[in-house]
Amino acid sequence: MRAQITVITILTNDVARLTRFYRDTLGFHTIVDTEEYVEFENSGVRFSICSKSLMAINTDGQYSFKEEHRGQAFELCFPCDSPEDVIQTYSDIITKGATPIKEPTVMPWGQTTAFFADPEGNIHSTYAD
Repeated sequence: MRAQITVITILTNDVARLTRFYRDTLGFHTIVDTEEYVEFENSGVRFSICSKSLMAINTDGQYSFKEEHRGQAFELCFPCDSPEDVIQTYSDIITKGATPIKEPTVMPWGQTTAFFADPEGNIHSTYAD
């Protein structure tokens, strides 16, 4: 095995709701769109959403796919071209339905960063150097 990530899949009980968010709010284009699995066009790493029930089937009933999600499990970070772009992007995605978490702020490490949540409460960020 190589120490390299080639696919990121968000697991959910509501594929349609998360698909609408990542497609309509964040602007990802779908390249595979089924009831239980959606894959988005993305450069570098494949990005998808899959139902927990399908993953349970794929893994011969692995119990962890049947457990209720608790707490923040991952963060996606979206680069912007400039601090001004972070401000505009944050405003746009909040207007389109993302949950505001923290407005754009210059962080101690020097990046301008803003935090927002998807419909399931996963907190993500936009940033610029």
